[in-house]
Amino acid sequence: MGGEWDSDGEAGYAGGRLNGTRGRKGEVAMKRTELLNSEISYVISRLGHTQQLTIGDAGLPIPEDVKRIDLALVKGVPGFLQTLDAVLCEMQVEGIILAEEIRERSPEMEAGILKRFPDAKVQYVPHEMFKEKMKESRAVIRTGETTAFANVILVSGVTF
Repeated sequence: MGGEWDSDGEAGYAGGRLNGTRGRKGEVAMKRTELLNSEISYVISRLGHTQQLTIGDAGLPIPEDVKRIDLALVKGVPGFLQTLDAVLCEMQVEGIILAEEIRERSPEMEAGILKRFPDAKVQYVPHEMFKEKMKESRAVIRTGETTAFANVILVSGVTF
């Protein structure tokens, strides 16, 4: 599936546009969503219905046998909610799992998470059980977040 080179030097279809949009200064936009991380996009594209993806804070212990996508640069970068929003632009979620400790220790973070899932099934489990359930995830995305219990297991839904 190759495109022709246009006179302006851009490969593409429909006048130089692979997906019908142009970026700044005539650049061809290669993706329709904002998520640029290829590892995360790949994991999401491989998820089946009810399979799981975890997003965690900087301190969440990630099991050795689960794929680690480590985004953490320094404390707070990238943030948990920023990372969650990027994932949600590509992933259909039907349910989430949170550690019950978030309710007491980080209620603002809990509220930030819940407002992104008005129709999803929400399950709370003790943090130790959360870490066990995380072993079922296809991958864990580690952020630079340092807010206590800023972790979520996303349960994949379907778009049809």
